Amino acid sequence: MKQFKWILFALLALSAGLALAGGADKRLIVDTGYVADAMKRGALLWDVRNADDFRKGHIPGALNVGNIGQVLRYDHSEDYLPTPQIEKILGDGGIDLNREIVVYGDKADPFVYFGLFTVQYFGGNNVSIYHGGIDDWRAAKKEISSEPVKHQTVALKLKPRPELVIDTEEVVSKLNANVQIIDARTPREYNGEDIRAIRGGHIPGAINIPFQKNWSDPDTPLKLAKREVANKDGMNLKPLDQIKVLYAKLDPEKETIVYCQSGVRAAESAAVLKDLGFKNVKVYDASWLGYSNALSTPVESVSFFNVGQMLGRMDAMQRRLDSMERVLNEMMKAMK
Repeated sequence: MKQFKWILFALLALSAGLALAGGADKRLIVDTGYVADAMKRGALLWDVRNADDFRKGHIPGALNVGNIGQVLRYDHSEDYLPTPQIEKILGDGGIDLNREIVVYGDKADPFVYFGLFTVQYFGGNNVSIYHGGIDDWRAAKKEISSEPVKHQTVALKLKPRPELVIDTEEVVSKLNANVQIIDARTPREYNGEDIRAIRGGHIPGAINIPFQKNWSDPDTPLKLAKREVANKDGMNLKPLDQIKVLYAKLDPEKETIVYCQSGVRAAESAAVLKDLGFKNVKVYDASWLGYSNALSTPVESVSFFNVGQMLGRMDAMQRRLDSMERVLNEMMKAMK
């Protein structure tokens, strides 16, 4: 039976490989050639970057309603705004979820995957994601536009799909069930060293596979900051055989829950899993913010946010700033 399972997984992975390479009819993650063809057949391109970046240069005809992580979510909880508000924001921006949609932004940006998840969650059935985004489009010497895009508003009536998500109560109820949980955060977050909520740590039984592990070189952002590399090519998705190895210990037939801090990074890993052939993938949208702040939930590697320590560091920083300001004032006086 185990051998049969892996034969089945290999067949599913082969199908996903065609999708990742641009050779299947139905796929989530697409390339530059696919986007160019989609434009010819009238697909809607949704650029999920901020308005300033969009104005500086975008794929011709693309639409934009601003930074998706800011315009569709509450600042404090990072949960979705009420559905009627999202209907208006997307509708006013011409984002018609009934059309074929290609979502893009910067290469490998998890917020682009959050855009894909948003379309799926609110009822869009014909959507894909351009992982290479504006970076690959420029590299291919494709046309870039800075012109405002004219569009018609759309009267949307969105129908959320609750089967694609899971809430905190359900997660807790499934901790001892036959499910697999992936924590897409960094190892330091997973181990409770990097605390970004009331508590640090991870959901019991969760497997830590940081979302950057899907890339050819997960260290590319750091290398870019140090100017050790000149482009984002290391943020391309790994070859299929390496992605298969990354998730080899997981069962594509089992229910799979993916979480991170607020559901954004999890959306990237969830899309990769779906393209690999995993059949029942759910994003825990509230993720660690929701789970850790519900203080009754069990946590492994638990740690707590030290408010006193934070205030002490803030006080020390303020003293340094005050000292620098005094020195600067003295210098300005001496120059007069």
